Amino acid sequence: MEGTIYSIIPALLMLALVLLTRKVLLSLGAGIIVGALMIHDFNILETVKEIWTIFYEIFVSEGALNTGNLLLLSFLLLLGVMTAFLQASGGSRAFGEWMMKRVKTRTGAQIMTAVLGLIIFIDDYFNSLAVGQIARPLTDRHKISRAKLAYFIDSTSAPVTVISPISSWGAYIIGILGGLFAVNGITDIQPLEAFIKMIPLNLYALSAVLLVFLVAYFKLDIGAMRTHEKRAVETGELLNPEQDYVPGDLGDTFEPHKSGRVFHLLVPIGVLIVATVVSMIITGMNASEEDATLLSTFANTNVNLSLFTGGVIAVLTSLVFHFQQNEPRANTPKLFAEGIKTMLPAIYILLLAWMIGSVIGTLETGEYLAQIVSGASISSSMLPFLFFLIAGIMALATGTSWGTFGIMLPIAAEVTVITDIDMLLPSLAAVLAGSVFGDHCTPISDTTILSSTGAGSNHIDHVLTQLPYAFLAAGAACVGYLIIGFTDQVLLPLVITLAIVTAVGLVINAFSKNKIKQA
Repeated sequence: MEGTIYSIIPALLMLALVLLTRKVLLSLGAGIIVGALMIHDFNILETVKEIWTIFYEIFVSEGALNTGNLLLLSFLLLLGVMTAFLQASGGSRAFGEWMMKRVKTRTGAQIMTAVLGLIIFIDDYFNSLAVGQIARPLTDRHKISRAKLAYFIDSTSAPVTVISPISSWGAYIIGILGGLFAVNGITDIQPLEAFIKMIPLNLYALSAVLLVFLVAYFKLDIGAMRTHEKRAVETGELLNPEQDYVPGDLGDTFEPHKSGRVFHLLVPIGVLIVATVVSMIITGMNASEEDATLLSTFANTNVNLSLFTGGVIAVLTSLVFHFQQNEPRANTPKLFAEGIKTMLPAIYILLLAWMIGSVIGTLETGEYLAQIVSGASISSSMLPFLFFLIAGIMALATGTSWGTFGIMLPIAAEVTVITDIDMLLPSLAAVLAGSVFGDHCTPISDTTILSSTGAGSNHIDHVLTQLPYAFLAAGAACVGYLIIGFTDQVLLPLVITLAIVTAVGLVINAFSKNKIKQA
């Protein structure tokens, strides 16, 4: 069943169950079991062995510890501990009160969150978790639902890092482009130059970022988001009361210390940011074989080790502040325990997402979708549009943007070099855009999971509330890629794409205001 149409069954089953039951662990588990059964022709014993092997290899691979996964899981635990200290110290409450005096509207709080997402562009994991820690005290005070905060975080993480050459994503993509150009004999353009030229062609990423600001300014609460926002404004409940599975949220576990100050929050977070970035630079420079450049540093950086290092130093900083306050020392073990406990839901989801990703990889779902593209006779003018759709479907099914890059970028390069070299950069940009779009729509994306965690939002609530915005940006991008294919223009498709997003946003805003007046 590997590499055939049957290989998409586990992914489709998982997505259907998520939408029908809203239970992410059940849905992921069902997809894993069905996929493992298909791998071993429904042999029960071999299926059980396969599932155990996949789980085991998350921690131990090829006889050695899988340090990358272990470091990321450890960082999540450290982040939970740091969050507990920030709340117990009174730092979160003090920061919320301080910001309320400066950012006095819900719109301002939302725009500030979006701006933070643009500023912290070095890595999507780091963006998802850091922005949540900084913005959450303010958005909570302004009664902004956690689902909306998660949307802001997710839509300014991957869309920003995928168009930033100075980021872990940018360095990875530029590295792939260098190999593709060498293999296909492309010498008239350099990888970095190509990446820069592809930025205005990444229509989904630019549309998604624009839409974030439109949502913040015009209060574009579409579909399920409207329900979450209405409940938050009217009752103060920032979370769905029907969902008790919320990673990264401590609720009212601790009574904030009365002497808490703003620096009790800002200093540990600042230490986290600085330590992580410095560690990324050091690990990147050490791993660069030649003289380290800015690009080679970010291409070779060890993100998970850097996050772990930053997390350890930040927790130690929080611990120092805790001991300086008049808190009973016996409270310290509880802070560690509760902080770890609040991150367990995110870890459960992430583990199962990794497992189903492995199953889907074994079934060669991505390769099957890629064969459809490479084997079809398609007009070159349709290539950017079709590569966008196929990359989106692949990322949706596999839960990985980077995996989709690795599979689809070589195919896009090979097809366009043979058929129409003028469509090379638009098609490569369409692959990047489609991958981010699919990443936004799937509950098994690690970036989407970490965005929920950073916001302290229920994961499925975040996925479902983000879908309408993702489809709106994708629909506008589809129009843009069709225009690119038939006109070979860059600026015109970008302007039209952004204009469509803006126009639809304004129409939704006017319609919503009209409904409120009628009510």
